[in-house]
Amino acid sequence: MLLNTTLRDLERRAAALSLPNQAVIDGACVDALSGATFDNPGPRDGKLLNQVAACDGADVDRAVAAARRAFEDERWRGQGPRAKKAVLHRLADLMAAHADELALLESLDTGKPLHDAANVDIPLAIGTTRYYAEALDKVYGEVGPSPADRISMAVHEPLGVIGAIVPWNFPLHMAMWKVAPALAMGNSVVLKPAEQSPMTAIRLGELALEAGLPAGVLNVVPGLGAVAGQAIGRHMDVDMVAFTGSGPVGRQLMVYAGESNLKRVSLELGGKSPQIVFADCPDFEAAAQAAAWGVFYNQGEVCTAASRLLVQKDVKDAFVARVVEIAAGIAVGDPLDPETRFGAMISERQMATALRYIATAEAEGGELKIGGGRTRLETGGYYVQPTIFDGLNPGSTLAREEVFGPVLGVLSFDTPDQAIALANDTVFGLAAGLWTSDLSLGHKAAKKLRAGLVWVNGWDACDITMPFGGFKQSGFGRDRSLHALHKYADLKAISITLR
Repeated sequence: MLLNTTLRDLERRAAALSLPNQAVIDGACVDALSGATFDNPGPRDGKLLNQVAACDGADVDRAVAAARRAFEDERWRGQGPRAKKAVLHRLADLMAAHADELALLESLDTGKPLHDAANVDIPLAIGTTRYYAEALDKVYGEVGPSPADRISMAVHEPLGVIGAIVPWNFPLHMAMWKVAPALAMGNSVVLKPAEQSPMTAIRLGELALEAGLPAGVLNVVPGLGAVAGQAIGRHMDVDMVAFTGSGPVGRQLMVYAGESNLKRVSLELGGKSPQIVFADCPDFEAAAQAAAWGVFYNQGEVCTAASRLLVQKDVKDAFVARVVEIAAGIAVGDPLDPETRFGAMISERQMATALRYIATAEAEGGELKIGGGRTRLETGGYYVQPTIFDGLNPGSTLAREEVFGPVLGVLSFDTPDQAIALANDTVFGLAAGLWTSDLSLGHKAAKKLRAGLVWVNGWDACDITMPFGGFKQSGFGRDRSLHALHKYADLKAISITLR
């Protein structure tokens, strides 16, 4: 229903929204103790959306204290699986009932097409909540092969207080990748959304209370990463930090963990993902569409973006020409327009970063095939054209560094061994893909690619049932699937001697 209307109607609905701007701590919506706020501009037009509570160390202290009280008195973890499941399903029901509101908030906050927020982001967040609601009673312990006079068991127990620090590219979806399994295992959570996209996380905290989640079990502390994020990372009473974001921040969180209470850290830190097209590609058009949308979806602001396209020389010119043709048909538009599939970048800073990488690629001799600049300047928003560079040197900046924007670099290869070597020639290892009709080659290449996710004859061809995470400097720990539940639990051995 949301998308079956006009842009003008959607603008009116957006203008009428109540924009969330407070922290959610210990069951109440509150301002920061200092009274401080930060500006939250909209990427669509660069205008101020609202001012949001700027939580600092004092606010994190009270959120962590509330989470610890809730954990220790067992108001949540002490409930049985059926009761927890019912609350999480009620939360999913409320998210579904407010799906239009959440999609509008997400689009306004991030600049992503409302079409994607409504059809992808919010439904996936709801689905993740339901998945872990159903999964929480599927976690079993073990009975050990003990002597006759002893019973030995290994049981899973929640860790305690989880600090979840989530990114701005898929705010609610990424939040639920962490919040849902952490809650399912009986933990309390302090959620810190990115300052660029705080609104759906705050609304989530409000809906969780309405769903019956006890006060203090889920706290939301908006604020600047260097302040609120650091306070979570350094906190002596946070048992684990689950983070998705940049490599430098991930490294800093590990330092904070070592300097504080040796809290556990789970990191997903992005990538420079290769998509390899062999000459025997089974579906030329599908591969070309995947090559284009693998990097241009969500304006390239995707940690698994296929930002390196490796094409075998026999088909490279024809293949790249088709990808360029597809890119030429991608219209950069108003995120609230139901027809838009490519919107604004998250911020002026991120737009400037993408433009800087484009300038560097040109200076280093890359052949600009399409795009290369800012667009829709009259709106005041942060829009960059879909951009493709051919003829990259494997050592060039664009071939090695993550842009997190709509910029594709093309390299060529002769043999499968060269393709694998090029694909693995990066400090990252989040995702990789390949297209071939040779089943043997597909199997061998998938095993040799150093990445946490590998797709053969498809891109991003996975869902909540499969683990998500990387190798090398893309981090460690897994979101999604049943594996995520174990991340938020500890394993305790109990032995009972029979007398």
